[in-house]
Parts: sequence; structure tokens; C-alpha cells
Amino acid sequence: MRGAAMAVNGTTEAAGRSAGANRAEGAGKAGGAAEGAPSEERPPRSLYLGVFGLLLGMFLAMMDGLIVGTALPTIVGELGGLDQLSWVVTAYLLTTAVATPIWGKAGDLYGRKGTFMAAIGLFLAGSMLSGLAQDMGQLIAFRALQGLGAGGLMVGALSVIGVLVPPRQSGRMQSMIGAMMPVAFIGGPLLGGFLTDQLSWRWAFYVNVPIGVVSLVIVGGWIRLGRTERSTARIDYPGVVLLSGTILALTLLASWGGVRYGWGSPQILGLAAVSVVALVWFVRVERRAVEPVIPPRLFRSRNFTLAQILSFLIGAVMLGVTSYLPQYMQFVQGLSPTAGGLLLLPLMFGMLGVQLGTGALISRNGRYRIYPILGGGVLTVGVLVLLLLGMKTATALASGLTVVAGMGIGFVMQSTMLITMNSAEPRDMGAASGTVTLLRTVGGSLGVALLGAVFTGRLHSGLADRLGEGAAGRLTARAGQLTPQVLDGLAAPVRDAYRAAVTSGLHGVLIGAAVLAVLGFAAAWFVRETPLRSTVDPDGPHPHGPAHPHGPAHPRSPVKQRP
Repeated sequence: MRGAAMAVNGTTEAAGRSAGANRAEGAGKAGGAAEGAPSEERPPRSLYLGVFGLLLGMFLAMMDGLIVGTALPTIVGELGGLDQLSWVVTAYLLTTAVATPIWGKAGDLYGRKGTFMAAIGLFLAGSMLSGLAQDMGQLIAFRALQGLGAGGLMVGALSVIGVLVPPRQSGRMQSMIGAMMPVAFIGGPLLGGFLTDQLSWRWAFYVNVPIGVVSLVIVGGWIRLGRTERSTARIDYPGVVLLSGTILALTLLASWGGVRYGWGSPQILGLAAVSVVALVWFVRVERRAVEPVIPPRLFRSRNFTLAQILSFLIGAVMLGVTSYLPQYMQFVQGLSPTAGGLLLLPLMFGMLGVQLGTGALISRNGRYRIYPILGGGVLTVGVLVLLLLGMKTATALASGLTVVAGMGIGFVMQSTMLITMNSAEPRDMGAASGTVTLLRTVGGSLGVALLGAVFTGRLHSGLADRLGEGAAGRLTARAGQLTPQVLDGLAAPVRDAYRAAVTSGLHGVLIGAAVLAVLGFAAAWFVRETPLRSTVDPDGPHPHGPAHPHGPAHPRSPVKQRP
């Protein structure tokens, strides 16, 4: 999520304060590039080891939910509290979403490396305590603590990479991030199942500790940013409270709408009202804050604003499609949850292949505008191609068709992150990465909720058409308890009707996702081809302004060199 011109805050005081903060936090490259000359410098090899430590922190965040998800049935069997099970996931998601922009802003103010390491420490403390939990209440509380740390893992790593590596060369780094997704997607459930079966469900949490410690050692020993002057500015606490209220209300609305409460219920309408009021008030507060959590100046860049829109839409499409394709794989194709998940690997490898390819191309020629446009078009086609899925579609074909949608997602995710990082001044790198991560998360939550309402509605209507309203109501109410094995034990007419209804529900989700993809495709055409920065220029006042005419801002390499 990436790229374009940023407007500059105009007062002399603000400019001086920004320059001082950037000089302190930024990392200068050894040897300056001539002004206007394209830089072909590659980062030192030791940088990749430092970045590997950052990626391990991100990997923790990617893996955690997948590992813990496989252990949940065993956890309930030992701790009890089935009625509270959903809060083990919801508490983690809520605190992660709330903490993400706060960690980003804290990194901008007080130092990105330190806040990233603090986030890992908090995440590991939550992991250890979760593994030691003696009842469901304790587990939910410790998962919330773990989520507070998780909110800083992704945004912290991205903001550090943003000041270490110029956008022109960050395509390779983004490819490394993309390569982790299939590994996490495959390895998470398998590792979670192995640990639960062979050791204990508690090891689904303890396993984070050695990975996190390795990340801390590498980042602490190999990543070296310039000394950070402690900012005298205070965190915008009113903004934090209002943003937290907005995120909490939206997350609960997405989790409860159409599931626990009807969409027209007072609870859901109340949450919608709270989210709107809190958001409007938040925007008003941010315009007046000295150090806003999400600086309004970021949105003066058209490319930055477009990247956030694309991030929101791609989050909705990606999570919406990947949440309901497994329903089809299990109930229509008759596969186990694990096998159904593995059949989505073509989608993940499509994402990976595209991210690796576009990362190399962007690093080579510096051009990126074509990729969000291409991604929006390919994603639209890929989602529509999935409408070919039916009750008699071969399993291999059903799996293979997902690759096109995965390629489209890869094009958009790669380019929008790059646009975001190129559009932000170094002083706002943490806030920018926090914003794009937050909007992708919120987009995914709302996308799953809204597309889920479409799925449930078409499921109910399909069953009602074939079996009658009474039977449809009973089956829909039991949908959360139905498994492929239970479905196989039902009468053939009921079984066939349910499979047809699931297929119809999936088609409704895909049509909705295609509409969102078309909106993203249309928005991508407005992205401008702003030149990518070729050097790490922490004092530069503008993303495509001149490089330092007198050499680097800081004489030291950002990463320790091997002797």
C-alpha cells in the first residue's frame, strides 16, 4: 500500500521540529547519491539479517491465530466455558486493532526500534500467561494482553523497514513479507495440531517464545538506527480514546451483526451510531492535535488516500473470499477443514508469485502505477471466475480456480504498501504503516460481516425454496454446529438442498466481492506515478524532493556491519 507526493506542514517551528526528529531517528546511507541521479546502491548484506529479525516478529503475528485456532476445541475441553469461546478470538482481535495505530505513533515519537522490541516483549508476556491460564476468563484476559503486543509487530516492522530501505528497493523486502504468508498459512494449522496432540494446547502459546527471543536478539544486535531524541510531544490521548471507541464499536458490530444480534436490533444500531459519532469526533480532534495519532497531513497526498481506500477494499475482498471458500470446500466438496484449507494454497501461491515478481520489477525500474490497476482488473476477473464453482465441480479444478484471485490480491497488496511508504515523510512512517494496517484489518472485519450477511441470507432462501421455511430455519440455526460428517448423515434431499444453498451463498459472496474489486479497479486509475525515493533521506521534506546535496544525513550505516 504505497506511493506519492506529500504536502509539507508550513510553519517554521513545525519544520524545525520535524527536521530534528527525523535526523535523530532516521538512518543515513554511507555515501550520498548525486542529486537527481538514480541510485543503484543495494542495501548492505547485513541489512537482510536485520530485516529477517523484523520479519520474524511479523511472522509471530501471522502464525498466532492459525496455531491457536486448531487448539481451541482442546482448550474448551480442558478449561470449559464453551459460551465464552468466541471471546478468546474476539478479545485478541479487538486489542490488536486498537493498539496498531498507537504503536505506530509511539514509534514516530519515541523511537521505532525500541517500540517494536517493546511490542514483542508484551506479546511474549501475553503468550506465556495465556499458556499458564487456569480458566477461560484468565485466557481471555491474557489473550487481550497478547493482542496489545501483536498490534505493534506488523506496524513496527514496516515502519523500521520504511526508514532503513528506500521505496525504490523495498520491493524485495515486500516480497520477503509475501513469502511468509504461505508458510504461515500451511505451517500454522499443522504446527498447532502437532503441538496440541503431542505436547499440550499450552504449547500453542509457548511456541511463540523462542521465535520472539530470536527476533529480539537479531533486532537488538543488528538493527541500528540513529540515536533518537526523546520527543517532548505527548501522545494524543483524546484521539487514542476516540479511535479506540470507533474500532471497538466497528469490531463488535462486525462480530455480532447477523450472528448474535439481528442487523436491525437496538444493539447493532447502537454500535453503528457509536462508531459514526466517535469517528466524526476523532477527525475533529485530530485536526487540532499537536501530534495526532493519524496525522491528517498524510491524507493531503492523493496517492496516500487512494492507497488507504485500496487497502480497505482489498482487506474486505481477501478475508471475505477466504472465509467462505472453505465452507464450499467442506460442505459441497466434502473435505475436512484441514484439507479444505490446503486447497486454498493456489490462492496463496498466486499472491506469492506476483509479489516476488512485482517486487523485483519495481526495484529494477521504479515504476509501480500499473500494478494496482492490473491487480484490480485481475482480482475482478478472478472473483468472477469462481462463480464457475458448482455442486459437481472437480475438486482439483475448484482449487486451481482460486489462483487468479490470489494473483490480483498480490498485485494490489504489494503496490499499495509501497505507495503508502513512499507517500509518507520519515517522521510519519509509523503512523502511515499503522494506518494502512488498521484500514486493511477494519476492511476485512466489515467485509466478512457484510458478505457473511449475504451468505446467510442466500443460504436461508435457498433452503426455504427447496425444503420449506420451517426446515430452513432449523438448518440455518444449526449452521454453526453442522460439520461435513453430520451433513452426510442427513437424508439425501436435505443433504443436496444444503449443498446447493451453500453454493448459492458463496456465489452471493463472490458477486459482492466482485463489486468491491471493481471499486478498487476504478480507484487505482487515479494513482499518480510519483518517482520512488532511491535513497534513505530522513531529512528530506518531500517524498520526491531533492536528495541531500551535501551527502548523507547520518554518517553511520543503519545496520551493524560484519567485521
